[in-house]
Amino acid sequence: MQLADLVPALRLLIGLLIASILILALFYGRDMLIPLALAMLFGFLLDPAVSRLKRWGLPRMASAIVVVMFALAALGGLGMYLGSQIQQLSADLPTYQSTIRDKLRGLRQSANMPSAWDGVFKTYNTVEKEISSADSAKPRVQKVEVQTPESKPTTQLLQWLGRIAEPLTTAGIVLLFVILILLDRDDLRDRLLRLVGGNFHVATDALDEASERIGNYLRMQFIVNICYGIPLATGLWFIGVPGAILWGVLGAIMRFVPYVGPLMSAVFPLALAFAVDPSWNMFLLALGLILLLELISNNVIEPWLYGSSTGLSTLAIIVAATFWTALWGPIGLILSTPLTVCLLVLGRYIPALKFMEVLLGSEPVLGPQQRLYQRLLADDAEDAISMAVDSVEERLPSKPSAEDRAYAVSDFYDEVAIPALRLASQQHTESATAEHRLRLSSGMSALLEELREHYSPKNARHAEAAPSTERRRLRIHCAGARWEVDALGAAMVAHAEGLHGHEVTCSESALSSDAQALSPEGNASSGLSGDGEWLKLVQRSDLLVLSIFSNQPQSMVRRMVRRIRRHRPQVRVVLCLWNAPAVAADPDFAVQCGAQACVTSLHELHLWVEAMQVDDGGERGTAAPVPEGDELRVKALHESGVLTESLKPLYYEVAKQAVNAFNTKWAQVSWVDADRVYMPESVLPSPEDGAALRSLPRGKTVSSYVVYEEEAIVVGDLARDPRFASDATVQSLKLRFYAGVPLRDKKGHVLGCFSILDDEPRNLSDDELALLTSMAQQLMEQVREALKQGPAAEA
Repeated sequence: MQLADLVPALRLLIGLLIASILILALFYGRDMLIPLALAMLFGFLLDPAVSRLKRWGLPRMASAIVVVMFALAALGGLGMYLGSQIQQLSADLPTYQSTIRDKLRGLRQSANMPSAWDGVFKTYNTVEKEISSADSAKPRVQKVEVQTPESKPTTQLLQWLGRIAEPLTTAGIVLLFVILILLDRDDLRDRLLRLVGGNFHVATDALDEASERIGNYLRMQFIVNICYGIPLATGLWFIGVPGAILWGVLGAIMRFVPYVGPLMSAVFPLALAFAVDPSWNMFLLALGLILLLELISNNVIEPWLYGSSTGLSTLAIIVAATFWTALWGPIGLILSTPLTVCLLVLGRYIPALKFMEVLLGSEPVLGPQQRLYQRLLADDAEDAISMAVDSVEERLPSKPSAEDRAYAVSDFYDEVAIPALRLASQQHTESATAEHRLRLSSGMSALLEELREHYSPKNARHAEAAPSTERRRLRIHCAGARWEVDALGAAMVAHAEGLHGHEVTCSESALSSDAQALSPEGNASSGLSGDGEWLKLVQRSDLLVLSIFSNQPQSMVRRMVRRIRRHRPQVRVVLCLWNAPAVAADPDFAVQCGAQACVTSLHELHLWVEAMQVDDGGERGTAAPVPEGDELRVKALHESGVLTESLKPLYYEVAKQAVNAFNTKWAQVSWVDADRVYMPESVLPSPEDGAALRSLPRGKTVSSYVVYEEEAIVVGDLARDPRFASDATVQSLKLRFYAGVPLRDKKGHVLGCFSILDDEPRNLSDDELALLTSMAQQLMEQVREALKQGPAAEA
């Protein structure tokens, strides 16, 4: 065995050793760590109030002292009130002795009555007597009891002081730590950043996420406890249980202790209801009230308020509570969730601790495409089909149209099924066995057949039912390049485009001499087999779509297209390069091999199909349709005052901020009029180009699509989008990336868009898109504030 083979085992052994050392340190250092952890928890609770007082002009030291004193006063007042309530209840308890005695006698009489368990008890007693008689034969051992003399009063006082000294000392240390944390919060944050390392971006994000998650958890826990305590006190007061307010406050406080706290808080009012009322009505009503509040709190309020505030799974919360309770006792149970949240955040940002995010997090660790692939490998086609149908149904509106179903199925193929096939092609020779490949092929075929039956193209002929004067129905032939996975991708293309109303045929392989043609429903067409018949299908088609999962398809694609051109020079070919995004991103590759376009998704493919419906060559671009009621939107634009000259510096400043934030070359604020789009004072390529681009025809801009869709639009590569690839402005500026979000007035009219542009293809994450949307909303607020100070009307 070589040393390299021992490296994984050594890493595991070292990791287990480090974990053991940390656990021992947490256990033996609990006397110091528990006060520090409690202080940090209270610091999270009190710091927002300190920050608020500081923003109001009070120095931080004074703010911290005021908040701490107010918190101590509140706790002291609450303690005094609860003490008075307890004193009153203890004075009244002797009056309930007769009631308690009568109920206990009743319970004892009920227990002595004949029951179905009498036979069991008699058998048990008989066996116990036999065992006792056997033990009695043994010689008896005389027990000796040692009695200690009674302690002196001084000794008892010292023992009592010793018992309370430890919690009082811990409370004093916690109070000191809380004050220090509130005073030196910024300095402590800087020291933590320094300990994490030199990557301030990652460290800052980690600290912000931990603070946000713990703060949200504590705030939500406080709200949940209040929502539980107030109805509990009110209900107990109506029922007639003495000290109802006391039990409501106790119930709210004890819910900070997970799992055990609610049970402990319920014992006291139930015991008092048992003692006060001679009948069982008060006890049963109090029990029903507590059970009802627990059901509502656990199943309605907590899921609604918590959401994903902690990011922990339910199992992780239970295991964490057990772990921290074993280490630190009851205090560990209270701190278990905040401490585990910190571990989760560390797992998110430290690669070596990634396993913590997998073990503790609530987010799925496998994506839908990975789950689908795993179900197929496990030969669980039924579960895979159920996942597919559910995924499509989730994408449908409440009353879906044929077009909605077509886009839902296409999105499922794009986001789940094709990525699953991509995984299969990547692992085809690495780890997949022959049985795995057979399971994948048969399972995916069954899944496609089920989807074709569930969402049949025969029921989606919306193009024939409502013909358009501009768009025409295309004859599309889909073929896999070589392998089974290519044929499965071609079948998905055929199904999706068939749902869009096109006449679609499909064959298994374009390179196979005995390729078998398939109808849109996936059944073999009679009399259509052989290479000659495949070419006949191509000749009758307006568009040929080739599905290819190879990651190096260049030579194979050139050979296939050359072969097709020899028999049908005028046929338009679109290459679906599912597993070669770098090749598809090269705009010259499609021209060099003689194809119309290269796409990597069904969404891109459908854009080219739509372009060919209105333009035989698909080369003129497609202008966005004018939405219904656009006259009202244009009227709102002119009445808003957003085209006022005095607002140009504001537009330029916001555009410059977007360029810096998103690291793009250009940004612009666009206002879409009836026939033109105005872009005043945006960050554009150069002064010469900027002057020419201040106003463009509406049909030649991406902004018109933002207005039409009334939602954000992100185009990762304009050169591969048929709507904009042939646009003169896009070509002259060599634009490749566009992301735009709507600019809305108070009535919801989309007056224009705020966009960023670049000369390199790129993607925009969900967080970045949310930030761009937030900047657009802030811009409109700034515009309204600026217009309030001028003569123009409010936007």
